[in-house]
Amino acid sequence: MNIKVWGCRGSLPSPGPENNKYGGNTSCVQVYDEDTCIILDAGSGIQRLGRFLSPEIKEIHILLTHLHIDHTMGLGFFLPLYNPTVEVHLWGPSSSTDPLLQRLRRYFSAPLFPVRLGDLPNHPIIHELSMTDFELGRFKIKSEYVCHPGPTLAYRIQYGDSIFAYIPDHELRIGSADFPNNPEWTSGFEIANNADLLFHDGSYSIKEYPQKIGWGHSAVKDVISFAQMCKVKRLAVFHHEPTNTDQQLDEILMNNLKDQTFDFQIEMCMEGNTYSF
Repeated sequence: MNIKVWGCRGSLPSPGPENNKYGGNTSCVQVYDEDTCIILDAGSGIQRLGRFLSPEIKEIHILLTHLHIDHTMGLGFFLPLYNPTVEVHLWGPSSSTDPLLQRLRRYFSAPLFPVRLGDLPNHPIIHELSMTDFELGRFKIKSEYVCHPGPTLAYRIQYGDSIFAYIPDHELRIGSADFPNNPEWTSGFEIANNADLLFHDGSYSIKEYPQKIGWGHSAVKDVISFAQMCKVKRLAVFHHEPTNTDQQLDEILMNNLKDQTFDFQIEMCMEGNTYSF
């Protein structure tokens, strides 16, 4: 299993020299082997990913966690969607209101976008997910709803004995009144438990979080507690607040690691990072 980060910024693309280290593109992560190409979320980072994909890839699976604009804004600029020889599968959360296809059509329509979904040369194949287990090639995937405004999924991807957990938008304290003391009542626990690598929303410092309760995101301190609870081997804090510069992200991480020792690796996720298992 190979993993590459094409975007790890939250909410809004944030280009600029002050963000060169961690990057400014919104959520997009490629998971692949020699036979299968999976893309987690279609934030602004997917535009660049599409330009560098091998022309030999003829089937692509895009797994959306939810349909907030920072996770879908790159779809219309993903070049393989305009290639009639490529079969694109779009997976995403089911809803009690509208089908996934109808919700995606809202993005591919005026006034948001000039190209309609039906105008694409090879219409993407739509799959709705809820609490689901499925396989793509040699990848075994579990999807589960987590605490975030609107239907939102997290993904657990297993490849052989290796496990990657992807929870980019998640408010840990909303789901459990006694977090972090009740794993079985904590949203996302089954997705992240014993993962080799966890990408998890850590948008805020612990000082920022009280003013943003209910917005659907977590403080880095809580993310570290969650990773401890789940006994992960490596944590990469994801979905960086768009107003936080490289220096501020470094300071947030340093403050959370100061005078403490952990039995797992902790880092801020960085655009361009690669991982292999």
